[in-house]
Amino acid sequence: MSLRRRLFLAGACGAAAALGQAPWGLWPLSLLALGALYGLFGAETGWRRAALLGLVAGTGHFLIALSWIVEPFLVDPVRHGWMAPFALVFLSAGMGLFWALALGIARAAGGGAAAVLGAFVLAEALRGWLFTGFPWAQVGHVLIDTDLRFWSSLGGAPVLTVLALVGAVAAWHVAFGRRGAGALGLVALAALYIGGGALMPVAQADPEAPVVRLIQPNAAQHEKWDPEMMPVFFDRQLRFTAAPGGGGRPDLIVWPETAVPTLLNRAGPTLSAIAAAAQGSPVMLGLRRVEGARIYNSLVVIDDLGLVTASYDKHHLVPFGEYMPFGALLGRLGIHGLAAEEGGGYSAGPGPRLIDLGSLGQGLPLICYEGVFARNVAGAAARPDAIFMITNDAWFGQVSGPYQHLAQARLRSAEQGLPMVRVANTGVSAVIDAAGRVVAQIPLGEAGWRDIALPGARAPTLYARTGDLPLWALAFLALLAARLHAGRVKD
Repeated sequence: MSLRRRLFLAGACGAAAALGQAPWGLWPLSLLALGALYGLFGAETGWRRAALLGLVAGTGHFLIALSWIVEPFLVDPVRHGWMAPFALVFLSAGMGLFWALALGIARAAGGGAAAVLGAFVLAEALRGWLFTGFPWAQVGHVLIDTDLRFWSSLGGAPVLTVLALVGAVAAWHVAFGRRGAGALGLVALAALYIGGGALMPVAQADPEAPVVRLIQPNAAQHEKWDPEMMPVFFDRQLRFTAAPGGGGRPDLIVWPETAVPTLLNRAGPTLSAIAAAAQGSPVMLGLRRVEGARIYNSLVVIDDLGLVTASYDKHHLVPFGEYMPFGALLGRLGIHGLAAEEGGGYSAGPGPRLIDLGSLGQGLPLICYEGVFARNVAGAAARPDAIFMITNDAWFGQVSGPYQHLAQARLRSAEQGLPMVRVANTGVSAVIDAAGRVVAQIPLGEAGWRDIALPGARAPTLYARTGDLPLWALAFLALLAARLHAGRVKD
């Protein structure tokens, strides 16, 4: 088979594998496509060709999985629309470099399943850290909506990556290789699937559980900061906040990210109006605040008088979105971040922290992009009782971005054994239980509110206690073992 044909097939395999990501959920197709890619990889003898194969496959994968990335640039098409195709192509190729690294290292280590698994786990780890990280659309994310999600409580997203690749390699061997070993791998994966469903904690309603109200105004991004529309969305949120619930007033009302257009420094009357509408319930909401020359994307909790009782500043900002590297220089050239102010954009807060939410216990606040990173959940000084994420997914469009963001939120809950309250401007707003199940939601693209009892937390999971390091170490050992085995075979 010619190199050109192999590369075409690799790109097709990568693209097909992306269809296991939300919202498509075709995870069996992902395993088959990755299995075919493993077969192509096995036919390559040099690490350079293997790396090229990985680059093309990874680029094809991310062109599909990250296709939503064009949406933010189309909010203001006159100013930013020209960047959309470049953003998709260059981001996809950049992420594809990590697949190139994985297959290149795997081939240099001697090839084989152990080398591929170890190299992919380490490459995905690097992708989550390098240049602040972007661990979106990992290989294992195709399994989030399956009962295999349970095993993330042992080793996080890397465990799901291993399981997906085990299924892929086993499927290839059943079709073209060692059928006995392949069948054994598929049986093991099926057993883990069944076991995950059996071991998944059963959600139990607690009549004493605090009730949280989700507020979803459904403000389209191109209208969100329109002076004529801002009062419309604000009044809508006030009405939802004041609406009578069937069981009395909720214990907490949550508005989404940047739900209030007024800066916190000048928001006294605005917060008083919100408190009046809440009728005694505390309100968590997102807005911006200024401190000297710095501006922050913040979350605050206000009491029945509209006074701020807790606050948090987003610390993990979106590069080229909320801040611009070399922002002052690029600003003079007319290049600005999508959601940023002039120049450098938002400033980063000090890091993860807990906030006291009274009857709801200690909450861990996350703002939008922060929920993509497991380390932002594990980074607080103590274990929270629940996670509270506010976000504005209107930037991500209506096709795949919001659903992939929700899927990653579900993974964070499953990893840590913690419930999550997730409130999004345009959706999907949801309450997620400690096993990563969505127990109630407000669909994408709808305005509304819901009162939902907060599920309880599980005991700390193994992953909550150990983090990623044990699996990273095992991945490195797998690579080392593959290399040593290859050396003995040559000898």
